[in-house]
Amino acid sequence: MCNATVTAGGSTAVAVTEPAPVAPTSTHEGILRRQSLRESAARTYARSLPIVPVRARGLTIEGADGRRYLDCLSGAGTLALGHNHPVVLEAIKKVIDSGAPLHVLDLATPVKDAFTTELFATLPRALAEDARIQFCGPAGTDAVEAALKLVRTATGRSGLLAFTGAYHGMTAGALEASGGATDVRVTRLPFPHDYRCPFGIGGERGAELAARWTESLLDDPKSGVPEPAGMILEPVQGEGGVIPAPDEWLRRMRAITADRSIPLIADEVQTGVGRTGTFWGVEHSGIVPDVMVLSKAIGGSLPLAVVVYRSGLDVWRPGAHAGTFRGNQLAMAAGAATLAHVRENRLAERAATLGARMLASLQGLAAAHPCIGDVRGRGLMIGVELVDAGSAAPDALVPPPSPRLAAAVQQECLHRGLIVELGGRHAGVVRLLPPLTLTDEQAVAVLDRFADALAAAERSTQRRTDNRQSH
Repeated sequence: MCNATVTAGGSTAVAVTEPAPVAPTSTHEGILRRQSLRESAARTYARSLPIVPVRARGLTIEGADGRRYLDCLSGAGTLALGHNHPVVLEAIKKVIDSGAPLHVLDLATPVKDAFTTELFATLPRALAEDARIQFCGPAGTDAVEAALKLVRTATGRSGLLAFTGAYHGMTAGALEASGGATDVRVTRLPFPHDYRCPFGIGGERGAELAARWTESLLDDPKSGVPEPAGMILEPVQGEGGVIPAPDEWLRRMRAITADRSIPLIADEVQTGVGRTGTFWGVEHSGIVPDVMVLSKAIGGSLPLAVVVYRSGLDVWRPGAHAGTFRGNQLAMAAGAATLAHVRENRLAERAATLGARMLASLQGLAAAHPCIGDVRGRGLMIGVELVDAGSAAPDALVPPPSPRLAAAVQQECLHRGLIVELGGRHAGVVRLLPPLTLTDEQAVAVLDRFADALAAAERSTQRRTDNRQSH
């Protein structure tokens, strides 16, 4: 089993001791078989990651088959401090032992007050000084729905500005704002992308053209764009393939929306709580949005979602947005402990330093592997885009993505005890989302396993290609 101790810098050092007895492999296989028979065809992670977690601590998960894995999925970015961090467990235990109610709808409690106070202490100052908070249902997608409802109520408009490659959740309104859906009320704008630039040039020039495109659509009375109630964006597109928004472009979006009285919504569900190297992703650019959507890590591994917004937008009637489980006391306690631990131990700064080091190592790996088209990210939110370098057309700006190779790399990683996620618009990006408590030694282990998995996937893919050609 892995026992964690917290170092002076706030990171978690993992010591490996003798494992406790685990369920036999037959139990592991039986659980997976029953899952496939009973659960919905919509299940996702379980298909590519056929493991049965039974114990976890920090970066490490132990499966029912006795195998250990380094978890760089982290609950899709939810586990800022990794699995079962001592400060989180203590906060949960304290609430349970106190006899406090666990379910209180939206009533005021000492636990909620402590969470809100800690959260406001971390927000951009200009927002925190004039903010309101709405506790939503427990998922980030519900908070997105609340944010869209908020700005539409406050402005009296129905249109929405969103971006290609975006992902904001799975409910109807959130899907409208995401990159894979279409809706007459949503205007899709180009998101800057250095590697696969929609204008074919990338860099500052590509971001400038994206900003000009946005201005042109908004100021042209014949553009067909419905009058927008708000603009929603991610400081780093996560599911879209780990695409950081350029700082200057974000500042332009803030100016464009402010000049036209369009509320700006920052979706910080995955980028928040130190993940990108600042406490909130918008802090890289220095902008202050009108609305922030927060979930995942703010609950300290438990379900919690909120919307924080300027008080001037707080015009909706009582009950305009509600939810039975918006008073999750255990999540608020775990979340307050997580926020405080990240803040007090400067884990955002740690993520910036270690993330830059990991990016540099991966970029070095890319120099020796043409199948790595691009390495990008911010802090400990990292993406490696895999491409089919041998099949690019002569006039292609970049090679086509290789979702097949990405899937093979994910499986080879799993064989080596490393859990990674796939994403990107073409499912060709391997994503790394390790906890902020990642140690230097663990970072090296993650990179070593990834490099080994990449080489093995390349070999197996090449063998399949050679076999097809020989037949």
